[in-house]
Amino acid sequence: MLRCTIWLVLAVTACGDNKTPQPTHQPYEAGGLPQLSCIPNLDGQIDADELQPLLDNPVHYLVSPPTETRAVDLVGAVDAQGHQTWDFGSDYASDEVATITATTIQGKWYASSFPGATFVAPFDAGDTIEAVYAYDQTAITLLGLASHDPNGPNGTDGTLVVYAPPISLYVFPLHVGSTYSSSGTITNGKLRGLPYAGTDTYDIAVDASGELTLESYVFTQALRVRTTVTVAPSAGQNVVTRQTSFLFECFGEVARATSEPNETNDDFTTAAELRRLE
Repeated sequence: MLRCTIWLVLAVTACGDNKTPQPTHQPYEAGGLPQLSCIPNLDGQIDADELQPLLDNPVHYLVSPPTETRAVDLVGAVDAQGHQTWDFGSDYASDEVATITATTIQGKWYASSFPGATFVAPFDAGDTIEAVYAYDQTAITLLGLASHDPNGPNGTDGTLVVYAPPISLYVFPLHVGSTYSSSGTITNGKLRGLPYAGTDTYDIAVDASGELTLESYVFTQALRVRTTVTVAPSAGQNVVTRQTSFLFECFGEVARATSEPNETNDDFTTAAELRRLE
């Protein structure tokens, strides 16, 4: 009864003249969507502004485990409209998720060896080795490699490889028909804890554009980039690895297939590692 009485008193009071000034409010305006730093323009090429590194932004990839290979079709197909297509959308229960994050070099144990570095990122899916890059409006260059920890993952196999000159990895603009070769020499390096010297050569060709289907995405104008890496140590045998990557404007690398060592076919059908944007 008490609660009802109070309510009635308030109701009666509210029926009288209201002498309290009413607040004025601005009309509601819908908030805008966050502005994107890069929007694909689908012009058939990737410019420097469409492949600039975004630091501290984790990207997740589905990666085949190191104990398994994957069957891949790098040739793809041509649809009824005459468009090149590739289907990398298969679901593999044993795939693992790798998180790749580009970061600044500040605070890294190897920072003093790469004074011109713009950013670093994991070189392998497990981030045992990190790649050191420089970025500008002309290219993304690979300055070298270093183990995540100074002594390596097992405490005995640290790596530090500095290229002279740096490797030209992506030369802008990237478009079908882009081809170039770049070599970097290593002196006084360290590989898995052992002294190392040699020359690495990257032969790169952008040879096709088309629609790439992944498990969660369809990229309508992905560029197929073939990279052949020849590792020539000053002592020992050369090792050749072939890699086919698919790049898309503003997204960067969305898929990658890496061959077994010393593969001779650009269109290899067995990948030692298959990596796809999750």
